[in-house]
Amino acid sequence: MTFTDSLYPDNWSEIATSVKLEAGWCCQKCGLKCIAPGEDTSKLTLSQLRTYNLQVHHWNRNPSDNRRENLAALCSSCHLHYHRGGKSNVSPGQLSLW
Repeated sequence: MTFTDSLYPDNWSEIATSVKLEAGWCCQKCGLKCIAPGEDTSKLTLSQLRTYNLQVHHWNRNPSDNRRENLAALCSSCHLHYHRGGKSNVSPGQLSLW
């Protein structure tokens, strides 16, 4: 399966934000405190911005399955870890596009 926006619902942004809020803007795997909307990021480097970016992962790798138990808030590093280990439907290079 390749990445396509059509697999995500129109309200994906709201769903993802809700998952991140529920997690307190922390990675649910490593506990890293990530950047919440409105936080001052002017003093962060590009590398830090990428590191502290919170993403939403689908455990079953199906972006159309947005049941809460299928979603996890992960920092970019942990998210990439899951996708690199052959546990995903996308290649590692695609994650850098999101």
